[in-house]
Amino acid sequence: MPIEIKMPALSPTMEEGKLAKWLVKEGDTVNSGDIMAEIETDKATMEFEAVDEGTVGKILVPEGSEGVKVGTVIAMLAGEDEDLSAVEAAPAPSAPKQEAPEAAEEAKAAAPAPAAAKVSAAPAASKEGRVLASPLARRLADAKGVDLEALSGSGPKGRIVKADVEAAKAGASKPKAAAAPASEAVLAPTVEMADETRALLDARVPHSVEKLSGMRKTIARRLTQSKQEAPHIYLSVDIVLDKLIALRGEINEMLGKRGIKVSVNDMLVKALGMALVEVPECNVTFAGNELIKYERADISVAVSIPGGLITPIVPDANGKTFSQIAQATKDLGARAKDGKLKPEEYQGGTASISNMGMMGITQFSAVINPPQSTILAIGAGEKRPWVMADGSLGVATVMNATGSFDHRAVDGADGARLMAAFKAYVENPLSMVA
Repeated sequence: MPIEIKMPALSPTMEEGKLAKWLVKEGDTVNSGDIMAEIETDKATMEFEAVDEGTVGKILVPEGSEGVKVGTVIAMLAGEDEDLSAVEAAPAPSAPKQEAPEAAEEAKAAAPAPAAAKVSAAPAASKEGRVLASPLARRLADAKGVDLEALSGSGPKGRIVKADVEAAKAGASKPKAAAAPASEAVLAPTVEMADETRALLDARVPHSVEKLSGMRKTIARRLTQSKQEAPHIYLSVDIVLDKLIALRGEINEMLGKRGIKVSVNDMLVKALGMALVEVPECNVTFAGNELIKYERADISVAVSIPGGLITPIVPDANGKTFSQIAQATKDLGARAKDGKLKPEEYQGGTASISNMGMMGITQFSAVINPPQSTILAIGAGEKRPWVMADGSLGVATVMNATGSFDHRAVDGADGARLMAAFKAYVENPLSMVA
């Protein structure tokens, strides 16, 4: 009997992926462990290994196909001594219909509610009694003489959208649409906003429209989730870098023969790891009725890659040496840019660090990387007038560090203790190697 080869779930959260490349063709013999294809998830390109032995009888999903759902049959494999004709005759799965964003939104808004559901004819209204409607819907209603108060909105939270006004023009009554899934609800206002923007600019400004990549969709969803669910608290400190820079120079002079170069960021990753172990109240995850407390610091390091951002993890950063962290970040960064990271290398982590100082940014506040509760934003070191330890006025290299904390899990006083511990490690770097 032919064996179905299905689209694998290459990470716990993967729902669909791109079949980037087939490494086998019909008629090829494969053994267990052979690489059959390259699958592109939202963050990385991974190799898909054969589990069974046999002959590739039919490839059902061509390479380059996007949005292939997990569990979709992508190929058929004939077992040993099995006739390939039966496999070749197998019907190909129908490809999911792709709709333009505008058509999908209008179809979603126009979909009738189940017959048994009771539909309210009352208009969508804000707390102040104002009808909730998009600007585009208001303009269209004014132009067509449609009374918004007589309409029932089908957009997020009952908001009246363009499709509602168009249906009213045609004399159709439109019930409220069923609540969209959480992921759609997060993106729906953005999609409508894009429609309005295009309507305003189409006739005025030359422009292009670029389809969002899976990575960009994931970034949008996760950061929106972070800002909506996690109440952020921000705490900033100024830190003198001169001793750390001097120590880095000595370390790199010793490591030069081994071809290892430690960056300032590598040393800051170590400092954050040690600070989290010293102040474990910040090394936590808020989980509804529970608080998950971690015993070591696995630091996610924000890395900019083509098309988005990824956060590869340096495990046990508090226990690693500067040179070990330097080697780990170099390897992880290179493979992140090539899309070769494994899911466990970028999913998880107990806290994050984002350094934009190398781009000349002196201060910023980072968005928490869910489900973590702590992220540190690092600004550029710059020469400033500074009051020295002996009270004299001098010039020092100073950087700003701002911690963002999930206030559901981390109290302000504990966040302040973490920032103080981080500052102490950076300003006295020998304490990290003692």
